[in-house]
Amino acid sequence: MSEQTIALVTGANKGIGYEIAAGLGALGMSVGVGARDRQRGEEAAAKLQAEGVAAFFVPLDVTDDESATEAAALFEERFGRLDVLVNNAAIAGGWPDQPSTATPESIRAVVETNVIGVVRVTNALLPLLSRSARPRIVNLSSHVASLTLQSTPDVTLGGVSGTYSPSKTYLNAITVQYAKELENIKVNGACPGYVATDLNGFQGRDTPAEGARIAIRLATLPDDGPTGGLFDHSGPVPW
Repeated sequence: MSEQTIALVTGANKGIGYEIAAGLGALGMSVGVGARDRQRGEEAAAKLQAEGVAAFFVPLDVTDDESATEAAALFEERFGRLDVLVNNAAIAGGWPDQPSTATPESIRAVVETNVIGVVRVTNALLPLLSRSARPRIVNLSSHVASLTLQSTPDVTLGGVSGTYSPSKTYLNAITVQYAKELENIKVNGACPGYVATDLNGFQGRDTPAEGARIAIRLATLPDDGPTGGLFDHSGPVPW
């Protein structure tokens, strides 16, 4: 019998993160439901368990060093490794927001979660990922992070964004650098599409389950799959 794959999804108590956890669990993985709110995280894990998923709650605030360290210790004690990390947790800040009216405080708040939080959690878990036979890291990005698409005439990506969109562009850059450094780990960015979540006031046209598909696919790439790329359901997305 093959060893069960162990995964962690941050921000997994709702929306796309929950559906990613559900999708990975449906493939037979044991999935950590990362959430900073204990009650919501435990409820999400219980719901997944009722659906037959080997899910468990992982207390995790991606903006807190100690929280990331404790999450790593949980996986160390329980499994001794981690196979899949999906960095899904994010905040929108104001949307749309003009860069001319953005404040240092509003920019820091979004970058702290969307970029530094990814680095914090990833670095805390890298020793465990290095013990995996097929480690995968997936960072949830967005089409609005693409400088190519943002600067292409007639491409509509919503309003002007001085915080969220640039934070995801920064995340794309970090994703590329991780992929260059970590030659034994496949690291990719996922664009879920315009999904109806509380991040956009549920205005998106796709369901969270539809948005989760690309992250699930990247989390289960074969050994000859890509690394250092940005992808949506249709294929590569330009940087």
